[in-house]
Amino acid sequence: MYIKGVNLGNWLVLEKWMNPALFAGTTAEDEYYLPRQLSKEVYEARIKIHRSEYITERDFVTIKSYGLNTVRIPVPYFIFGDREPFIGCIEDLDRAFCWAEKYGLQILIDLHTAPDGQNGFDNGGICGVCKWSQEPEEVEFVLTVLERLAERYGQRRGLWGIEVLNEPITEGEVWDGMDIQKRYPPVDPELAKGTAPNTWKFLREFYTTAYERLRRYLPEEKYVVIHDGFNMKKWKDFMQEDNYKNVVLDTHQYLMMAEMYGCEQTVEAYIAFINEHYVKDIEEMEAYFPVIVGEWCLFNSMAVGHDTQGGQTVLNGVEGMSEEVISPEKKKQIYNALAKAQLDAWKHGHGYFYWSYKLLTDTVNTPGWVGWDSWDLGRCVDFGWFPVKDA
Repeated sequence: MYIKGVNLGNWLVLEKWMNPALFAGTTAEDEYYLPRQLSKEVYEARIKIHRSEYITERDFVTIKSYGLNTVRIPVPYFIFGDREPFIGCIEDLDRAFCWAEKYGLQILIDLHTAPDGQNGFDNGGICGVCKWSQEPEEVEFVLTVLERLAERYGQRRGLWGIEVLNEPITEGEVWDGMDIQKRYPPVDPELAKGTAPNTWKFLREFYTTAYERLRRYLPEEKYVVIHDGFNMKKWKDFMQEDNYKNVVLDTHQYLMMAEMYGCEQTVEAYIAFINEHYVKDIEEMEAYFPVIVGEWCLFNSMAVGHDTQGGQTVLNGVEGMSEEVISPEKKKQIYNALAKAQLDAWKHGHGYFYWSYKLLTDTVNTPGWVGWDSWDLGRCVDFGWFPVKDA
């Protein structure tokens, strides 16, 4: 099956930029500090309302109507409700499986966060902290979460697979280029002490252990997905033995990252980058693994109207646009060209998941957010930017 999917981002794992109202009345920039700055009652009420309203049965109907066949659902390490002060969300995932099965969709469960961070990003749950892989007891905890997910959903018709961990950052150009602790300043320098990228040695060992632990409960036909650690071609000699079945390599490819690597901000340059890097790398790695692009979108600085410095927002202290400078016709032309080029590129692999299904940022009335609506698949479809029937 060729995967045509979308991420249900900011539902069970929060990202402030995608729904700033959830963080109102606090200075929290991530999910770690939100319950530490709100009273227990306010936090619980806010989270429960958010989860019940953000994604509903109707959204699964809509996703099916787009012609998509799979959803990638980011879940937190505290999904089972065993890490205070956070509230678990396993019942929400249970409901999602029932909706998916009702409407003929498949689910990729994506473990999106780890205690003390696997990347230091805001979407990793705690800004500026990346120490999880240095803490054996927390590594073991994550493995038990994966086991419990596999045990609970392994036999479900709606399960396509389980992704072991989202975006564990490794030594290399992403760690260096993003300057993590500058882009995502830690609140507590003491807690952030020792922050460092995950080593390749650790990640390889973790993936093989996770595979073995998952397969205790996960039938062979269900997929185990590993993220490339931001270096797709590093995995040619990995899990090639016959005892590893249905392992998929996930890579995340954003044009804002291409800009960070020096790609000129023109349609021609973007398309050249897509063909010279995305297509060639996916084709090369398809000799070793089925490759999926687990995250991508149409967002780019050209359509925003100014250099976003690799997709940095007003939350990163980068001034954004408060008025449109690109006409609707020009914007549609840009997005249509880049949608076609990227969708064609993903066909060299086994499919894709758009990031993300929806965005609750008010890009009209909030200064600095002009041009960010392309992160919202629903808006992209409605505006004719994303050719859902041809995707």
